[in-house]
Amino acid sequence: MKPYATIAHRALVFLLLALCALPALAQTRAWLDRDRINANETVTLNIRTTGMTRPDYDPLLADFIVSGRSSRTEMDNTGVHSLYAVALQPRRAGRITIPALRVGNERTQPLTLQVEGASAPAPSHAGDDVFIESEPDDATPYVQQAVGWIVRLYSAAPLISGQLDQPAPDGASLQQVGEDARYVRQIAGRRYEVVERRYQLIPERSGAVTVPGAVFEGRGTGGFFDELFGDRGGALTAQAAPRTLQVQPAPANAPQPWLPLRDLQLRYATTPSGLRAGSAGSLVIEATADGATAAQMPELELPPIDGVQVFAEPVQADETFREGRPRVKLTRRFSLVPSRAGATQLSGLRIDWWDVDEGARRTAALPPIPLAVAAADGSAAPPAAVPQGAAATDANAAPTTSTNRGWIMATLLFAALWLATLVWAMHQRSHPAPASRRRVPGESTGSPPQPARSTAELKRALDTGDLGEVADALCAMAVPPVLDIEDVRSRLADAAQCEAVDALQRARWGGGDGATARQRLRQAFATGPKWQKETTPAPTLLPPLYPDTVGEKRNRAG
Repeated sequence: MKPYATIAHRALVFLLLALCALPALAQTRAWLDRDRINANETVTLNIRTTGMTRPDYDPLLADFIVSGRSSRTEMDNTGVHSLYAVALQPRRAGRITIPALRVGNERTQPLTLQVEGASAPAPSHAGDDVFIESEPDDATPYVQQAVGWIVRLYSAAPLISGQLDQPAPDGASLQQVGEDARYVRQIAGRRYEVVERRYQLIPERSGAVTVPGAVFEGRGTGGFFDELFGDRGGALTAQAAPRTLQVQPAPANAPQPWLPLRDLQLRYATTPSGLRAGSAGSLVIEATADGATAAQMPELELPPIDGVQVFAEPVQADETFREGRPRVKLTRRFSLVPSRAGATQLSGLRIDWWDVDEGARRTAALPPIPLAVAAADGSAAPPAAVPQGAAATDANAAPTTSTNRGWIMATLLFAALWLATLVWAMHQRSHPAPASRRRVPGESTGSPPQPARSTAELKRALDTGDLGEVADALCAMAVPPVLDIEDVRSRLADAAQCEAVDALQRARWGGGDGATARQRLRQAFATGPKWQKETTPAPTLLPPLYPDTVGEKRNRAG
């Protein structure tokens, strides 16, 4: 019985753990298929939750007419998930907040819907059983401008099946974006089910570009007599009329590179504070563009900063689509490493672009930021140096010049010491020292040899030097110093330090990320390099080539 008791005990523990994990697995999310509609349209509210508990729709009745409820249940390795959908017809115009809805023990997040006061104009084919309308968000775009292309399929009868296609035009690229939106719209007293599909269209040349009409083929539900005689629904076809776009060329006074947008905003997400010489500060810039993908945006780069090295991390891009038009948010982090104390300034980033709505040249710019850099020991930053050509009337002008001279002398001395170390290492490699007496096992070796450079000097190279200087600092830390970073790696005993050196080499020669390599080196070498231990040669099984004759004579004498 003991094995069965063990199995039952394990099963009980597993069940308790699974029950404890249920709250963590529960995820309830709500979203709308559109966030802006007309007064005579409906919007679909979707709710996805874990389990099979239906949402409470009662809080919606004050602002909406609720209809078309549907649900679907799915099961995967994480449990049972349910998707609920409901059609909402607003009772009023304006900005309406959809309140949080209770789903079992959870609540959805509030949502916002913008309802236009006027009804959308009736399409030209209103009254037909099924028809299609297509429209761009700009009929006279510029070349390479992202255009939102919308296709709407209207059906007065519920559709059983069908295929909706939008052929691509010559002279432009066409790509579907997002998922289809489904809603109900009242047109001339008739109720239509609408399937809305969005595309991104980018003209590749100027002039007239004709977009072929979208085509639909499907079947809809029939009447009572159709079903009685075996016809489960009539065939439905529709085709939209072709539309022609007049594409404008890039204007002669447009900025280069050519960047046609509807809007571009720049902002500082994080600014550096408490800068010290030799230490890194963080700066984060965000760019939000309406009408471009990440691939169309220029590189986010900082202008040169006097006395400061700039290390940029890879750009993070968040792309979305609204009304068929791309929107992108770019985020980039920069590490600022001042080389000296004093005052300097970060010039604002500038990006020139073309306003397609106004047909005018624009510039998005960030304001300059003054930077006060303290000394490496944390003391206050000295006053800025007097500009060249200006009279030194301030009493602090002389100490500032003296401080700068001190930094210059320290830099020259550091360079001379490094050069002397390098020459000595080359001499040692070409003229190896004579073999020393073999150490007897167990004999004390005294204090371990110290590296030619300290960990602080490696940190300084990581903060202020380029990747080549970082490699040189690692080479100089070996005892004796070496000339090749591969020799350093072969001597290291720690796997993390070897991997950090590999990341450094990839960043130098293989297109790797320099910022990531620096961070890994800082972590791996925080307490200095860990070298492989010297191994004592194993005793040989062969007799010595030159016997110890003196010892033999003593043995004989004894």
